[in-house]
Amino acid sequence: MEGVLKPEDVTVRAPVPLEMRVAIVLYKLASCAEYRVVANQFGVHKSTVKKFVYMFCKGMVSSVIHNFIKVPTAEEAIGIARRFEQKFSIPQIIVLLPSDGYKDFANRKGWPSYVLQAVVDDMYRLWNINCMMPGCAHNANVLRQSTLFSQAHFLPKEPREINHFLLGDPAYPLMDWLIKGYTHSPNITPEQETTVEIAFGRLKSHWSVLLKRSDFHFTFTPHIITTCCALHNFCEDEKESVNPTWTEEAARLALDMPQPGVRAFNTSDNTTGQRIRTTLTDYLSANFPLRQRYF
Repeated sequence: MEGVLKPEDVTVRAPVPLEMRVAIVLYKLASCAEYRVVANQFGVHKSTVKKFVYMFCKGMVSSVIHNFIKVPTAEEAIGIARRFEQKFSIPQIIVLLPSDGYKDFANRKGWPSYVLQAVVDDMYRLWNINCMMPGCAHNANVLRQSTLFSQAHFLPKEPREINHFLLGDPAYPLMDWLIKGYTHSPNITPEQETTVEIAFGRLKSHWSVLLKRSDFHFTFTPHIITTCCALHNFCEDEKESVNPTWTEEAARLALDMPQPGVRAFNTSDNTTGQRIRTTLTDYLSANFPLRQRYF
């Protein structure tokens, strides 16, 4: 990112230092303050703030994003699956796949949004995202248009009766690599749902720009979302804490724009996915009777 924001060698006036440029961008993304407010804080023109934000986010998406958001290796996937099994007794889960709404096209709640589809691991990190579809799109269609769907065969494998799989909510189709619950019962337990909520809560607590009406051009909004997701992973890797007051503020702001509810995907399910789900159901019934309702 240094090459993206680094001041030019030849300028008419003294350039804004690199560290200050980064600070301006982070302040904007973390506070969601208007350009003029950020400009006043740093003693620059508001057009300068906008230029730095656009430069930073474009550079993030075009150059270093894959250093922060990436599919785990086979070894990492095994570790994730083992930790999930220790927590929830369900083997071979490597991620939870929820979706959430952000800013741009009108969704069923009537406010403009993009759909952010994100893959979340047990450490609250996002290792695959898609934020190009408008808020009116069904989650299943978002999935089919994503790189996750087209590259699912690259997901880490393990030589067991059941390969690693993603766990999704009823809005997604049942696949051999994406397992969801039966239509008459939820598949994500309260504990697992909490994992998802914590990940998104931490994301929005750190980067408040995701919580308010966007003042970016709608075509640039996916760059902002992607950048915030990458910075979220950086913070998680660095073990950055989340101030409780940020979380409270995020929860308060979220009430102003409630997320659309899940619309179940009812088309015929994948045969292999049905077999895997049945195998998991039998395993849980035999070993953890009280957890039969999970699948």
